Amino acid sequence: MTEIKQTINKKDNIDNKDNIDNKQVTNKQTSEAKKMTTQNMTISALQAAYRSGELTVETFLVAKLQQAKDDQNNVWLSTLSETQLTEMLTSLSNKLSTQSMDDLPLYGVPFAIKDNIDLSLLPTTAGCEAYRFQPQQSAQVVQLLIEAGAIPLGKTNLDQFATGLVGVRSPWGAVKNSFDPDYISGGSSSGSAVAVANGNVSFSLGTDTAGSGRVPAALNNIVGLKATKGLLSCTGVVPACKSLDCVTLLANTVDELNQLLDITAKQDDNDCYSRANLGADAPYQPETSFESLKIGVPEQSQLAFFGDKSAQALFASTVEQLKQAGAELVTINFQPFLDAATLLYEGPWVAERYAAIEEFFIKDPKQCLPVIETIIGGATAHSAVSAFKAMYKLQAFKVQCDAILAELDCVVTPTAGTIYSIAELEANPIQLNSNLGYYTNFMNLLDYAAIAVPAGFLASGLPFGVTFFGPAFSDRLLLNTGAKLQQLNNFTLGATGQTLSQANANKVQVNASAAEIDIAVCGAHLSGFPLNHQLTERGGYLVKNTKTTADYRFYALAGGPPFRPGLIRVAEQGVAIEVEVWRLPASTVGSFLQGIGQPLGLGKVELEDGSWVTSFICEGYAIKDATDISDLGGWRAYAELNK
Repeated sequence: MTEIKQTINKKDNIDNKDNIDNKQVTNKQTSEAKKMTTQNMTISALQAAYRSGELTVETFLVAKLQQAKDDQNNVWLSTLSETQLTEMLTSLSNKLSTQSMDDLPLYGVPFAIKDNIDLSLLPTTAGCEAYRFQPQQSAQVVQLLIEAGAIPLGKTNLDQFATGLVGVRSPWGAVKNSFDPDYISGGSSSGSAVAVANGNVSFSLGTDTAGSGRVPAALNNIVGLKATKGLLSCTGVVPACKSLDCVTLLANTVDELNQLLDITAKQDDNDCYSRANLGADAPYQPETSFESLKIGVPEQSQLAFFGDKSAQALFASTVEQLKQAGAELVTINFQPFLDAATLLYEGPWVAERYAAIEEFFIKDPKQCLPVIETIIGGATAHSAVSAFKAMYKLQAFKVQCDAILAELDCVVTPTAGTIYSIAELEANPIQLNSNLGYYTNFMNLLDYAAIAVPAGFLASGLPFGVTFFGPAFSDRLLLNTGAKLQQLNNFTLGATGQTLSQANANKVQVNASAAEIDIAVCGAHLSGFPLNHQLTERGGYLVKNTKTTADYRFYALAGGPPFRPGLIRVAEQGVAIEVEVWRLPASTVGSFLQGIGQPLGLGKVELEDGSWVTSFICEGYAIKDATDISDLGGWRAYAELNK
């Protein structure tokens, strides 16, 4: 710690002879360390805090590293030393001599790495002490993140050899669920999910062969992207099933998943399963309406909740929510997907797990946990003949499943049908693990992409999530869909207690370095309305859906098209009005202003969270010939009424 403090003092040009200055810096460091527990950990919020000087990278990351070292939830298997962190921070600082923060989109952002993914600074164990080795270089995906400015704090716990969906199959102990330590955290990327949910890091890397990234995301109230197989390099990843493995991205918001995918989805000549991103040019448009989507839903009889009526009710509620938001829901035959799923563990693909560690396993199977020894050891019963027969079955299922997907944009299912206590899981480890894979095991076998998104809380108070999935290279569409659901629900992020809108509101709204300005719109510039293109064509993007405080009256102005509303603040009898907050590059705001005609202009409007944002306001004289539509609460309701 002394070395790091010395580095920080040098970085901040502190004169050690000046005791007053030293005291001020020490106080600032203490303040930042305390702020660690409440800091908005989204990537954009950290970037804004660094740019504004609210946080310094060095002090904040020292505190986050200490938080990881103090963890009591079995999340971390190893962390950087203080010297290693100092070296990484020095390297990051040196980058600023030739690059700006704009060139480093993850500048100073802490992340976690599942311990079957190599980081050159720390050993890789894959959840097995006897397997421990020291990699000479980091996995490609890790290196790409570091080059973008991110700082890894360490390696996280997992189900041994990434074999399990439960998070308890580790000799270092079960990773505790971020909401209730008596419940499973999900696996195998358990530590990576809980590190994000508990606010220790902004994002993390997991892996997903049978659901190992999606299930822990759902059980800890965060988002998880299992991108198209091969988009993220698996060079430097201990294989589970090499032909199926995917590196997964875990974060608090879908916006962050999109940003991370941009950085990490790079073709790798050293990975024979790597693929170029055919969907790279598809736009990320989280404001896209559900009205344009056709979403498949499994037949009621093919859904499984394993006796959990609360989960069943939450899924039904989500489906109804999608319907009310305008999606076209199509009931599908889910049986071919379920049939394909059975091949993953009941078929010969389990032999890939054996192949991945064959030499190690033959030497002494007892070095593995008993449940892992049973699963991997059973692979020797499969023959080449059985493997080919299973491949033929899988291809037949894929033809059926692809035909179903061809009529849809995506399919929605629960991510997991229920959640179990650790005691329940330990009493019946194989069957309950299998239950958790009911909706996930087929995904990589069929070459589909998927995103797990929070969808509410069970009667027990534990999280529940849904998954949207689609064919290979549908990643952006799935991100758009997941982002829209997250915006509609505005749930808390992980276990932080902070909602999505609060996280967005806590960002610096106008940042000179970032050169972006937030503007609230309430009428013709809303998503899907005639003038929205004036925002999107200037590089604008939707930040959040929210409301004003109950201090406004809302009017349909005379004239048009386009028809426009007027928003006026009043001293009494005001109401809350629905608005969207859009973020524009500052360089484009001038041209945007030129297109605003009388009686409208830009001023400041107070949002329901108490923040003030630049927004459309109306001059008072204009309401003389206008219609008061305040009671409708927003322009969308008025437009719907006047179709």
